[in-house]
Amino acid sequence: MCGIVGYVGNRPATKILVEGLARLEYRGYDSAGLAVAHRKALRTTRAVGRVDDLRAAIGDDESPGRTGIAHTRWATHGEPSERNAHPHTDASGRVAVVHNGILENADELRGKLAADGVVLRSDTDTEVLPHLIARALDGGSPSLEAAVQEALRVVEGTYGLVVLDARRPEELVVARNGSPIVLGLGDGEMFVASDVAALVRHTRQVVFLADGEIATLTAAGYEGSRLGPPTTVDVDDADYDLDGHADFLSKEIHEQPAALRRVLAGRLDARFATARLDGLRLDPRELRGIRRVTFLGCGSALYAGQIGAGLVEELARIPSDAEQASEFRYRNPLVDPETLYVAVSQSGETIDTLAAVEELQRKGARVVGVVNVIGSAIARQCGAGTFLHAGPEVSVASTKAFSSMVTSFALLALLLGRVRDLSSAHGSRLVEGLRRLPEAVETALRSADEVEAVAQRYAGARSMFYLGRVRGAAVAREGAQKLKEISYVHAEAYAAAELKHGPLALVDAEMPCVVVVPDDELLGKNISTIEQVKARGGPVIAVTNAELPDGLADAVIHVPRLEPELDPILLGVPLQLLAYHAARALGRDIDKPRNLAKSVTVE
Repeated sequence: MCGIVGYVGNRPATKILVEGLARLEYRGYDSAGLAVAHRKALRTTRAVGRVDDLRAAIGDDESPGRTGIAHTRWATHGEPSERNAHPHTDASGRVAVVHNGILENADELRGKLAADGVVLRSDTDTEVLPHLIARALDGGSPSLEAAVQEALRVVEGTYGLVVLDARRPEELVVARNGSPIVLGLGDGEMFVASDVAALVRHTRQVVFLADGEIATLTAAGYEGSRLGPPTTVDVDDADYDLDGHADFLSKEIHEQPAALRRVLAGRLDARFATARLDGLRLDPRELRGIRRVTFLGCGSALYAGQIGAGLVEELARIPSDAEQASEFRYRNPLVDPETLYVAVSQSGETIDTLAAVEELQRKGARVVGVVNVIGSAIARQCGAGTFLHAGPEVSVASTKAFSSMVTSFALLALLLGRVRDLSSAHGSRLVEGLRRLPEAVETALRSADEVEAVAQRYAGARSMFYLGRVRGAAVAREGAQKLKEISYVHAEAYAAAELKHGPLALVDAEMPCVVVVPDDELLGKNISTIEQVKARGGPVIAVTNAELPDGLADAVIHVPRLEPELDPILLGVPLQLLAYHAARALGRDIDKPRNLAKSVTVE
């Protein structure tokens, strides 16, 4: 959710910190702040609003200090305000802390501090940390790291944090439990952030902290008892540029063909008409032993998993389903050792999905991850799975990662099918379809102007229905989510047959319906659904690769034909464009929709 940046080295820290925060703006936030150590004192600046507001607050009064921490806050405890913005300090102003996560026993700790005479100046859970750390230092802790460890022993909850002591300006201490922290290794300098986006301008050599790890950073390097070796991230600073697009969402929608080519690279086996997913670490005998596949995800990852479940059942004839990761562990699920569990997350840090993985592993289940970020918590926790290689996805709304997930699930379904009863001829057809998929998506993107006209026509609707059957049902759910999250137009998705079991009562001339219509065996039934809507005066937007009767729909958006199993990917592209252009028509902040963040690391 929130963003963290820290620096210790030989350059003035303020500019580096502010630039790092700007790289994390996509995560969603309501205030920003920084603290820089100089001459054994802290200079702290905080502001409500955007990073530009923080820049304005700093003005020409930039500290020359060479060690500092910075933060963008997404409110969890206390309203967005300057006093609730990070960094937070102890009463003396000696210790500053930036923190992502939620301290579940914060009220208890605040009460104890207040009873001891400590005056708390914010409504946040984070503020207890600098007071606890300062108390440990005053009590004789031999180092800042020891003081942080002492403070964390009484803390319950999640945290990714960086601590700065004005009296030790040559070091930072970092710790993680449930919220991402990554170190960046420079030449005579060290960086820390909650996301590699803030680091790649300076270095691609990084170390990802695991839960429970703590480390001390100096300009010369880092020390931590259990930290893994450095890795090289496969992104660079240019990946976070707009490249001429108006916003990142537009850029990422149009990057989908290239992203899909990366997903498919080296994973199509034409000789044996199958897929290669070596990262699963499952041999053919183990693959044949799988009796069920369950996908776990949140938001768009869940809808991608629903499409994946349909693909696995269709191609491999294995029972399959998709579940909300946020609900999974709370219902005390029955865990089957013959089930393959697939944890799905763009960031690889989604806290609900990570908790589901940990619960499954505790019960002896086989879990693989499908994530976009190498070195992320879910990737490390699973130890096996598939990386999407979609490239950085900056906009809050997922597009290229979503289509990359579904494509990965098509590969998984093909692999599972071919070790069972899927014929070589059928496999070859799908291999060829997947090979042609990026080009087909390029063709679908050429309808952008057509979709824009439709979006402008219906952007003023108070609400919309999205309808689909079987292959189109989860596509409709994802389309409705896209419209809601970036345009703020209310949208609901239904399996089309459910329309007459209640929702049809809401259909009138003011309720446009987006109907996903694949050219498959259910075409006639989808046409019947459209006719039902039209009979009630409802406007219809049909997204299809079929030839529909003239005049049936008020607007028709065409996508190219490919193999039927791949229809969900192609039919989803116009729905991304529809939501995007509706949001533009309504003047929304497309990359940073209100109340949302890219990486959801709190429950």
